[in-house]
Amino acid sequence: MSEVLLSREGHVATITLNRPDRLNAISGPMLADLSRMLVESDADRDVRVVVLTGAGRGFCSGLDLQDVAAGTGIGSGGGGGGGGFRLDDSPPFVLRRLDTPVLCALNGPAAGYGMDLALGCDMIVAADSATFVPPIRRGVIPESGGTWLLPRLVGWHKACEITFLGRKLDAGDMQRLGLVNLVVPQAELEQTVAGWAKELADQAPLAVRAAKRTMRLGLDTGFDANAHHVMSELTGLFRSKDFAEAVTAFMEKRDPDYQGR
Repeated sequence: MSEVLLSREGHVATITLNRPDRLNAISGPMLADLSRMLVESDADRDVRVVVLTGAGRGFCSGLDLQDVAAGTGIGSGGGGGGGGFRLDDSPPFVLRRLDTPVLCALNGPAAGYGMDLALGCDMIVAADSATFVPPIRRGVIPESGGTWLLPRLVGWHKACEITFLGRKLDAGDMQRLGLVNLVVPQAELEQTVAGWAKELADQAPLAVRAAKRTMRLGLDTGFDANAHHVMSELTGLFRSKDFAEAVTAFMEKRDPDYQGR
């Protein structure tokens, strides 16, 4: 069975890390498959939301250290990186480029690479069993976006505390620090994520993608540059059929039926 699964229901694509016997530890082939599925989902205009989750009781325990010890895993020099797989094609880079919103269903522990992968999503709904574990105690650093993301999410001092000390963060810590949007009982995670995904999918997809682009670019540009980009996006949205539908639906006092055009 594939180590990464892709399924579709309506406008929602779900990508599942599928090595539950290893707490979904990342292998080299998984990197390529995950990136490919993210790109395919983003290119499919019928997909309005991507849900990323893990099979079994964990989200992702990080790079597979058993493979590393055997000389075949990522970082071992044994070719476990997926055969010529380039850094800018890796999942954290791909996540950064996606216009489709990505909702993480954090179903359990996320360590090292898994923590970075979750933080790279746009929103996180976490089970109360979820934890974050930085990788410093394994002699490495957050190599997949964590050192860029954490200072922006929690500020410099807290990012240093989290990264340098490597303490496990439980779901309560994650919510208190603003690293997740919501924590729910494990038994309610699937239903809650499905509700959030439907609510996202019901929004005007062109506007959601444009909002994500402008916010993403705003992290790296000044106010003036971002304002001009927003106006460019807005001009296109005003000409869309979805905007016309939104106006008509408002006047007719009904819910809009967006088509992504």
